[in-house]
Amino acid sequence: MNFSLSEAQEAVRDLAEQIFTGGAPMERVASIETTDERVDRDLWRALADAGLLGIVVPEDHGGAGLDLIEACLILEQQGRRVAPVPLWPTLVGALALAAHGTPAQQAAHLPGVAAGDVMLTAALAEAGAGDVLEPSVTAVADGDGWRLDGTRPSVPAAHVAGMVLVPARLPSADATDATDTGGAEPTTGVFLVDPGGPGVTCTPAVTTDRSVVAHLELAGAPGEALGGEPDPRVLAWLRDRALLALCALQVGVAEGALRMAADYTSQRHQFGKPLSTFQGVALRAADAYIDTEAMRVTLWQAAWRLTAGLEATREVMVAKWWSAEGGQRVVHATQHLHGGMGADVDYPVHRYFLWGKQLEITLGGASATLARLGRAIAKSRT
Repeated sequence: MNFSLSEAQEAVRDLAEQIFTGGAPMERVASIETTDERVDRDLWRALADAGLLGIVVPEDHGGAGLDLIEACLILEQQGRRVAPVPLWPTLVGALALAAHGTPAQQAAHLPGVAAGDVMLTAALAEAGAGDVLEPSVTAVADGDGWRLDGTRPSVPAAHVAGMVLVPARLPSADATDATDTGGAEPTTGVFLVDPGGPGVTCTPAVTTDRSVVAHLELAGAPGEALGGEPDPRVLAWLRDRALLALCALQVGVAEGALRMAADYTSQRHQFGKPLSTFQGVALRAADAYIDTEAMRVTLWQAAWRLTAGLEATREVMVAKWWSAEGGQRVVHATQHLHGGMGADVDYPVHRYFLWGKQLEITLGGASATLARLGRAIAKSRT
């Protein structure tokens, strides 16, 4: 399989690298982490001006009309700089609106995303086991709209988002959902909810990676079904792309951490030699490199299949498992390769460690993902 990028994709990657390298130096990242929002608005504006926020927005709404692969290329560059902007939930939300939104929903939100005026997010996390796909929120029809009740934990950037995509169970929802294998019973839908609207309580919280999420409490909150009518297939569609967005970020985090470790061990000397020349150091770095490349190839396999319109739910779970399992090994290794400096929470490599650990468990860690993959494989053989 040929994973070579097209000229257009290389241009997207190179532009993203240029903007994140220039706009997210470590000093800037550290200063943003002291703010209440913990969002770099200047960097967000630079991404918008370069057309990268609208990369997946259709051209008739002011975007470039590209797809998941290009979004992942941008997210990989963000991960390399651990840049504090809510890029993955906004791009995934824009993808969902572009693919499933009504013309009115697209016109209401997508131009603002492309212009950098609107941030989106998705409430995909569930309390408890990360492999549970059945939403805890319920939706009841109310005239031409819907009313939502329930809670959604750890919604990324909900405190700054203009709209949240919220999965919810319908009144006739059965306890069983078939989204593990890409199909679904007509039990769920995805709804657009204003996090600052009536019936919504948004409680901010700081996460492991020093970003801000919000716990949402919905009490009769008005919602609008994505696509006009609840579609049970949208949740699995949305989750697959969210998981790959996290995988792309994790690849970038691993790359950035490994580059930092390579530079450090090449410049640091012991017994008159660079640390990188010692066999133990070289072997540890080589293992981290192998893990990073395994994360990369599983990411692109799944992203290519989704972009080509092929079934890819199991490939997505394989990529997420590698992202969780391999990613945590890489950030542990790179921190250890820094020796005592790696234990300094103010040293830049520690930030990569925090991001890697956060991405490892977001929307399901390695064990939960492996269990879900096993169920999907077993179900496909019955």
